[in-house]
Amino acid sequence: MTVPTPTIVRMKAGGAILALLAAAESIARAAADDDSFQLTLVLFLLALATTVPLILFRSTAAVLAISAASVLSLVPFHSLTIGGALAELVAAYRLGRGDVRLYAALVFVPFLVLAFADSSHGEDRILTLLLAALMPAAAWAGAAMQSRSTARAHNVAQEIIADTSFEHAARGERARIARELHDVVAHHISMVAVQAETARLTTPGMPAAGAQRLSAIGDTARAALTEMRRLLGVLREDTETDAIAARHPQPGLLQLNELLDAAPDASGSGTRLIVAGSPVPLDPGVELAAYRIAQEALTNARRHAPGAAVDVELHYTDEALCLRIRDNGPGPPVAPPIGAHGLLGMGERAAAVGGQLRFGAAVGGGFLVEATLPTGVGVIG
Repeated sequence: MTVPTPTIVRMKAGGAILALLAAAESIARAAADDDSFQLTLVLFLLALATTVPLILFRSTAAVLAISAASVLSLVPFHSLTIGGALAELVAAYRLGRGDVRLYAALVFVPFLVLAFADSSHGEDRILTLLLAALMPAAAWAGAAMQSRSTARAHNVAQEIIADTSFEHAARGERARIARELHDVVAHHISMVAVQAETARLTTPGMPAAGAQRLSAIGDTARAALTEMRRLLGVLREDTETDAIAARHPQPGLLQLNELLDAAPDASGSGTRLIVAGSPVPLDPGVELAAYRIAQEALTNARRHAPGAAVDVELHYTDEALCLRIRDNGPGPPVAPPIGAHGLLGMGERAAAVGGQLRFGAAVGGGFLVEATLPTGVGVIG
């Protein structure tokens, strides 16, 4: 069942009030003029016909029905109630608010003709002249109100679109900041912690004060990593998808050698790059995703398996690039670390270019991260 809106209820109530006024006026006129019962009944029905269509019909049908009843009341009987005249103006206003502006411009024509054709000076001719003058104004007022309402709705829609666009842009920027903090800053802080610990343990004859300071540097770096993970949790809180950001220049597989060359210096472990298949040109987004996944996997290996050897394998096929990072450390922990943003970020990067990420215990021991990235994706992540 359709529930009528408050506007429709008000229009119907106004039409009912005008119908009662017109009916009462027609009866009062008939009584004052001592008209016959038949004439009184006809005028009563015409009075209803000039008002009731406001209740029953939409704008176009209502104004046509009311105009026809008004002309029928004026031509043979020279009678039109004030309620009927007001109903005609209301119908013209409603017509102007619709999309039938041509009708709104022409509805006054019959009353203009009747006004010039009637040479009397009675009340009916005055009402006819008023209708001929006021009906175009009522239709124009309705059209102006409709234009104003449309403009207001358009402005509200524009504001909503602008707010939504700003919110999406803000979320995308937060995702980009979180990703860069985790992939770049956390990577370097992790290297500081590993290098400080390595220097303290491997430098012969180091004074106790120097060892203590290196230990403090490592502790500070690890504390910074902890705080950064908390910050990343806040930044990721309202972000469901990463923003696609175009940043230049972006690292790719050509910079992977530099990343692997820095890894042994930081952790003292051996790192190998294995390439299988024929290398093919890749989309910049796929190269960036592969680089960031390798970077994060190496950071995790230094953090959870210090001193372990790491193999990074790039296996090219016609459809995909298979990236594997495996260490020979103790393997995955019994329970995943709380707030494992590294694994989450790697999975998001792979998914952003249409790929997949798997991780877990490697066959023969150690931990394996394996990403399958398509070679023809045009998404930059």
